Amino acid sequence: MERLATALLQQLIRCNTVNPPGNERPAQELLAAELEGAGFEGITMVGSSEERPNLVARLKGKADGPTLCLLSHVDTVLASPADWERDPWSGTVDDDGMLWGRGALDMKSQTAAEVAAACTLAASGWRPERGELLIVSVADEETGGSQGAQWICEHHPDLVRCDELLNEGGGPVIPFEDGRYYGVCVAEKGVFRFTITTDGIAGHASIPKMGDNALLKLAPFLQLMADRQPGLDITTGPRGMLEGLGIPVDGDPAGALAELQRRDPILGMLVEPMLGVSLAPTKISASKKINVIPASAEIRVDCRVPPGLGRELAERRITEVLGTDGYRLDFTEQVPGNESPVDTDLFRTIESWIAKEDPEAKVIPTILAGFTDSRTFRNAFPECVAYGWFPHKHQTLYETAPLVHSANERIDVRDLGYATRCYAHIIKERLGS
Repeated sequence: MERLATALLQQLIRCNTVNPPGNERPAQELLAAELEGAGFEGITMVGSSEERPNLVARLKGKADGPTLCLLSHVDTVLASPADWERDPWSGTVDDDGMLWGRGALDMKSQTAAEVAAACTLAASGWRPERGELLIVSVADEETGGSQGAQWICEHHPDLVRCDELLNEGGGPVIPFEDGRYYGVCVAEKGVFRFTITTDGIAGHASIPKMGDNALLKLAPFLQLMADRQPGLDITTGPRGMLEGLGIPVDGDPAGALAELQRRDPILGMLVEPMLGVSLAPTKISASKKINVIPASAEIRVDCRVPPGLGRELAERRITEVLGTDGYRLDFTEQVPGNESPVDTDLFRTIESWIAKEDPEAKVIPTILAGFTDSRTFRNAFPECVAYGWFPHKHQTLYETAPLVHSANERIDVRDLGYATRCYAHIIKERLGS
C-alpha cells in the first residue's frame, strides 16, 4: 500500500493543478483509471466545466448500511520554483525518504493514501459487508469550492450523500511535554469578515488641517486590535482538546489557555484561535489620490467565529474590543462554522487504530481556525459525521504546519504508508470485513 500511495502521489504532483486555473482533469482521470482497474463501479466525473471535473467512485456492499466517504481535493495553491530547493512538480523522493512537491501535504498525499487503501482492498476482492465506500476527489477547494464541493453538493447531492466522512484538517502527531497526541479535527470556524469605516472631510493635502482626515481616525482601532483579542467562547472540540492534554477548563477557559501557553508557548499560539472569535485586520484603504485628505477610510478585518455561533456573537465581541463610537461596521461575508460530535463510533475506530499502532499516544479532538470542504458536507448532510484525519507519526505538527502553502513542501514517505494503512483499517471496521 505504501508503494502504491507513493507512486500515486508522485503522479499527482506531476499534474500541475495550481488554482487558478486548476486544470484538475488529468489528475482526476489518473485516479479514475486506478479505481476502475481495482473494481470500483459507478465512476463519475461531473463539474461545472470540462477542465475541472469532480470525481466520484463507489464500492457497494452486500447489505444496506452506512456510506463512508473518503474525501479530498486535487487542486493546489501556487508554487514559485525559484523559492524551492527542488522542482515543486517533480515528485522526487530524496535520500531521507521525503517526497517533494506542491500538494505533498495539502493535500494530494491524502488523496493518494485514500485511493491506495481503497484500491488495495477492492483489488483483493474485498467488498463491504454493509453499506458502501465512496471515494470523492473534488476540484477548486483552494479558492472556496464553488466548482468543487459546493457545486457537487448543490447540483448532485445524491452522488455524494454520506453518513461518515474523512477529509483533511487533522492527524499530524503533536508532541506535548512527555506525551504524543493525535488531533482529529471535528469542526471548522465560521467566517464573519467585516469593514470598519471612519468618516471625515476632504481637503487639499498641502494644508493638513484644512480637512478632517478619516485615515487618522482608524489608527486607534488598529491599536485596539493589536493590543487585545476578544474574550473566549469555548466549544466542544477545543474543550476536549485541552482536557485531553490534561488541562481542565472548569469554567475558566482563559486560565486554561494561560496554563497551556506557560507549558508550551508554540502549541498555545496554535490553540488560542480555536477558543473564540479572532480579529485580524488585513487591508486598509483611504484616499485614491496622494494629494487629497480622505473623507472616508476603511479597515477590512478577517473575523473567525467558533462553530455553531454567528453574527450576534461576532458583533458582541467586536464591540468588546472596539467600543461602539467613531466608526461604521458592515459585514461583508457571513458563513457560519459547524462541527461534528466527538462521541461517535468513527472517533472510537480512529482511537482503536492509534492504540494498536502507537500505544503510548492519545487521540484528542481539535478544530480548525480556517475551514475545509467538511463544512460544506456538514451543511448539505446534517447527520453526516465529518472529521479531518490524516495521521502522521514521523513528521510532527510543528514540522508539517510551516510547509503547507509554503516552499519546499514535502512528506515523509513512511507517514504516507502509515495513513494508507489507517484508512484501510477504518474502511474494514466501518463497513465490515
